[in-house]
Amino acid sequence: MRVRPISPQRLVIELTQRLADTGSAGRLRVAVDGPAAAHPDELAAALVDPLRAYGRPARHIRSDDFLRPASVRLERGRTNPDAYYEGWVDEAGLRREVLDPAGPAGDGRILPSLWDARTDRASRAAYVEVPPGGVVLISGAFLLGGGLPFDVTVHLEMSAAALSRRTAAELAWTLPAYARYAEEVAPATFADLVVRVDDPRHPAIVESVDDPV
Repeated sequence: MRVRPISPQRLVIELTQRLADTGSAGRLRVAVDGPAAAHPDELAAALVDPLRAYGRPARHIRSDDFLRPASVRLERGRTNPDAYYEGWVDEAGLRREVLDPAGPAGDGRILPSLWDARTDRASRAAYVEVPPGGVVLISGAFLLGGGLPFDVTVHLEMSAAALSRRTAAELAWTLPAYARYAEEVAPATFADLVVRVDDPRHPAIVESVDDPV
């Protein structure tokens, strides 16, 4: 394995090319997995326009828009790391409304969001169409290892020290959840692409010596 430093701009270019060149006549379901401090939402959003320029219609979906209602999500308290890890995201809803419709047997009609956590109500979003050849980018934490059907997985990796340093003080209670995810799931060992982002200004791609990217 080797670690190759790369600029944030070049990372977007290389990842766009990798996804655009993925040989599939169907839709591509991509996980951009990482803790909030690694900014997975920002990376996924940055890929949308470049992919469209490559002729691959793209949609960005945030897992934070598929949270469970507060009555379920917070039943063990607002700062319970085990609840945060195990049950904040409505994975069944994400699969039903996004991943399955974007899959090989799906019709391409996906729901951009299911729940508005600010109002604690259904988002009432309208369905959108993702044509064959399109790319659905799902971003957020704890996306891997739970059986969600992704075609390509990207994991944004941070050391425990960097994660602690870059996590806002009011979110420090989430750190045990990320530690548990790293230990139990070890996403960096099987994700299709691993990017180290201890310093978001200076990411680095982790690759095998024969990896063409």
